[in-house]
Amino acid sequence: MARPRMFEEDRAVEAAMRAFWTAGYEATSTQDLCAATGLGRSSIYNTFASKHDLFEKSLRHYMDERNATLARLMDGELPIKEKIRTVLWWAVEPDPGDPKGCLVVNTLVELGPRDPGIAELLRRDTAKRVETVRAAIEAARTRGEIGADRDPLALANFVSATVSGLRVAARGGAGRATLESIANVALGAF
Repeated sequence: MARPRMFEEDRAVEAAMRAFWTAGYEATSTQDLCAATGLGRSSIYNTFASKHDLFEKSLRHYMDERNATLARLMDGELPIKEKIRTVLWWAVEPDPGDPKGCLVVNTLVELGPRDPGIAELLRRDTAKRVETVRAAIEAARTRGEIGADRDPLALANFVSATVSGLRVAARGGAGRATLESIANVALGAF
């Protein structure tokens, strides 16, 4: 019996994630969540403690998916410049089925300043992503792909900030040419 509920919960979290990603936490109503998930109001509240609980599960789901993809890329065999180019191009040319922007960046702006629990979750997520990229840059530096004078942590923070900026620019309506030009300037750091 637990299996169907778990499937329903996983599906609901994915659908809610997309609703929150599109409109933000505050602008996503319970009715919007019902429409997105196909669940009734009582089913949502029987499965999740609150809208905030569903949002946090959705945000964690988003982070887990993105971080797993990033880790696979950074652990791969490509040269560091190609790895960084791939990361930047995820922001320049996102999946056409995804909402614009980034759920993490959107949440950082919307809830980060006033929700300490979410702010801490975002801080840990950023630290995890930066560390994943830093480790790959450090390994590339050891292999001689980039100069020994380059600071892997500074470069990883730069990549993280650039991707966030690209996501904000895309959500704000920046065209592909603008996004590419930003990404190409950033890629010049490698």
